[in-house]
Amino acid sequence: MSDAVKVGFVAFSAALRGVVVAFCDDTLKFGEATRKALGKAADTVKRAAAANQFKGKSGSTLDIPAPEGIKAERLIVVGVGKAADIKEKDFLKFGGVTAGKLNGASETVTVIAELPDGAMQADAAAAIASGLKLRAYKFDRYKTKKKDNDNGALRADVSIAVEDVAAARKAFAPAGHVVDGVIIARELVNEPPNVLYPVEFARRASQLKKLGVDVEVLDVKAMQKLGMGALLGVAQGSTQPGRTVIMRWNGGKKGDAPVAFIGKGVCFDTGGISIKGAASMEDMKGDMGGAACVVGLMHALAARKAKVNAVGAIGLVENMPDGNAQRPGDIVTSMSGQTIEIINTDAEGRLVLADVLWYVTKKFKPKFMIDLATLTGAIMVALGTEYAGMFSNNDELAERLSKIGDETGERVWRMPLGAEYDKLIDSQFADMKNTGGRHGGSITAAQFLQRFVDGTPWAHLDVAGTAMGAPKTDINHSWGSGYGVRLLDRLVAKYYEATR
Repeated sequence: MSDAVKVGFVAFSAALRGVVVAFCDDTLKFGEATRKALGKAADTVKRAAAANQFKGKSGSTLDIPAPEGIKAERLIVVGVGKAADIKEKDFLKFGGVTAGKLNGASETVTVIAELPDGAMQADAAAAIASGLKLRAYKFDRYKTKKKDNDNGALRADVSIAVEDVAAARKAFAPAGHVVDGVIIARELVNEPPNVLYPVEFARRASQLKKLGVDVEVLDVKAMQKLGMGALLGVAQGSTQPGRTVIMRWNGGKKGDAPVAFIGKGVCFDTGGISIKGAASMEDMKGDMGGAACVVGLMHALAARKAKVNAVGAIGLVENMPDGNAQRPGDIVTSMSGQTIEIINTDAEGRLVLADVLWYVTKKFKPKFMIDLATLTGAIMVALGTEYAGMFSNNDELAERLSKIGDETGERVWRMPLGAEYDKLIDSQFADMKNTGGRHGGSITAAQFLQRFVDGTPWAHLDVAGTAMGAPKTDINHSWGSGYGVRLLDRLVAKYYEATR
């Protein structure tokens, strides 16, 4: 977990320890405090840079073993590029790049949080710390033997030298809880499906009670009483019973309508009777990436004591091809009373979300709802793995998500909704079909979900390309990315806590 890397803040005047990390621009210039701390070692950087063709580009590194002039095991110089081009999210990257240069064995590290034109602000230093911890995460608990070149998860004691220690600590206090939320989401996605099935997932979500979150777990009998026929139709093919988990954080004013987050939690997806091909089916343990994000987000909100009322709701099932599994041609009745003809049992995530969306809409009447789901392969055809697909019935909410996505690096791209697409899921035998065919598959899935929000301001994030198996980044080398926790925590902090 993230505790493997311990991060603290010290003054610029503190003694350097172990591995030293400093930042320079594209002219190889250091800040005043950095030059003072490095002494003669600063003068060796230009010679080493020339020998290694290091030009200080953003995110590039120069590694100097046993640098002359300071008592340090290594000097790692991280390039920041042109100072005028540095963006907020770059500091997270700089922290991740730093962690990537450290060895897996325990290390003592001093990071001098200064740019060439002066000390980093407290928020920037906190972002450096967050990037370090996010990159350091590694899921290897089931390995009993490690290869010679595999040192395991990074363990380090990191001191970040800053101008204002108190301000940096204050800035990192909430940021550290968000990091923990991301790592919780990663852990859930990475777990094997024989370990993390619906009942166990619900148990882990229930651990949020320790932070003051109210957690209610609906079992099969409770869901039957509520009429959740869409979700239960998916779950009926598995020996593992389904669950719905409702998490409530009441940090806002009493009586204020909550904000709501809903996650698809298909703990394993074979496709059901419409079974998937064998190739890469093992990846379908990650078909609960949306639910994992919601749990991680609720942890972050509660741990940092967010001044907002929030609901997190997740539908947990396995989609299996048992003799009791639902069939193409079946018609199920959702909690809303709307009937659904099953065309393809592999279009199961929208069935799970339909009942949970309706439950949250009617029970909590939220200010807005955002659902996250590894819903369609079609979104990866459209957007690859760089953006999550965003669909929304509310322009203001969509614009806010887009802006914060750019700020955090968890980017979203708005996709269309429209009555023309809606016609594709009309059914001859029921109120709707659960799939509209090959063309516009992500859009028709979103149109399906929209029928269960009853006009509530809503956004659907299709995270099939971003929640699992996405390309490695400067802050993530894990298969499960924890995508969405930072995005949605920032949304709440920037727009909804601010209006309290």
